[in-house]
Amino acid sequence: MSHDLDSAFIARQKERLIELRRQLISVGNAAGRDEQAWQAAAGDEPQDEGDDGERFAQQENDEAVLAHSEGRLAAIDRALEKIEEGSYGRSDESDEPIPRARLEAVPETIYTIDESEARERNARRGL
Repeated sequence: MSHDLDSAFIARQKERLIELRRQLISVGNAAGRDEQAWQAAAGDEPQDEGDDGERFAQQENDEAVLAHSEGRLAAIDRALEKIEEGSYGRSDESDEPIPRARLEAVPETIYTIDESEARERNARRGL
């Protein structure tokens, strides 16, 4: 078992992760339905530029929501795997313990705060 994480805490986190996963899939499905509705509404009808602008803005937003949801789903799936492996609460990068407060705030985290910040900086720089 990970550092100070008791089995009741791990069980609660697993339930939270499963619920988060369900919600993200629901949001992703809704965004996909919105896109299909926009395409169906556009059909062969002439559209004015305002309609196109609104539709493209909504499409960009839906794509951003889907991309974010996919990233979060992957992290949730990995956190659930870590629970099964018995390594939940330890960093995938360094095997350092992740503080309980961080796990409570972000149950799907698999990195320490410092590691997450370094990964974000590197991603922004394209590394």
